[in-house]
Amino acid sequence: MRTLVPEDALIGRQRIAHGVHGSGHPLVLIHGTPSFSYAWRKVLPKLTGAGFRPYLFDLLGYGHSERPLDPLVDTSVSAQVPILLELLDHWGLERVDIVGTDIGGAIAMRLGVFHPERVRSLTIIDTVSYDSWPSPRTRRQIADGLDAIREAPEDRHRVHFAEWLRTAVREGETMPEATLEAYLAMISGPIGQASLVQHQMRHYDARHTMEIVGRLHELGAMPVQFIWGADDAWQHVDYGRRLNADVPGSVLHVLEDCGHFALEDQPERIAELIEGFLPRES
Repeated sequence: MRTLVPEDALIGRQRIAHGVHGSGHPLVLIHGTPSFSYAWRKVLPKLTGAGFRPYLFDLLGYGHSERPLDPLVDTSVSAQVPILLELLDHWGLERVDIVGTDIGGAIAMRLGVFHPERVRSLTIIDTVSYDSWPSPRTRRQIADGLDAIREAPEDRHRVHFAEWLRTAVREGETMPEATLEAYLAMISGPIGQASLVQHQMRHYDARHTMEIVGRLHELGAMPVQFIWGADDAWQHVDYGRRLNADVPGSVLHVLEDCGHFALEDQPERIAELIEGFLPRES
């Protein structure tokens, strides 16, 4: 599997894997959980072919980026925002269009609220928001104890999370085994399984999105579009409608036959919506 983030940058004291593709209009893509930049692989060539220059990275604690051993290192949604700001400086991007999915959408919205001068527009796909997360299923898993997830035999862990990942697409049985394996590889094994708990699940906390609820209207100062899978089993489409109502001037696209991993189910449509929405003037 060819990595989309072949370069490393030292951001603060942590190693962040990143990559830049194509030429033309810049935009930053932010993945979600339990995922990494691989999620953009179907959308990326369509964007570069349309004259965009996408900037990708793996969040701290995810994918090919550093998985800090120190449990005091914060890899929450809130903590990823200053990392993104440093990455924008590293890339030389003063103000940019942002596309985020799942927790990547929450990171993008926090950036838009607290640092609007760095954001040109927001495209938010099937994001966590309000008190929508963790999902009921994930809440039950966490309630059973994070230690149980970290210490489970690897074969049982992989079976469990394979079934979980399949629920992220419209028809789970259609997720190719190679795709499923790519996602599982990053959250399994001696490093991946422990990292899933320490850097991802431990930080599934709605306070990061509830904190900005009263300020969502401020995002109306910039172009914002929400994209949602009508069949999203992880984040119900009603949350998309609520966000659309709370962000003045925003638009909402609900995609039929599409689940939470919209980048898997409808990459062509996602690319079309991004291309058609982004303001191209300087």
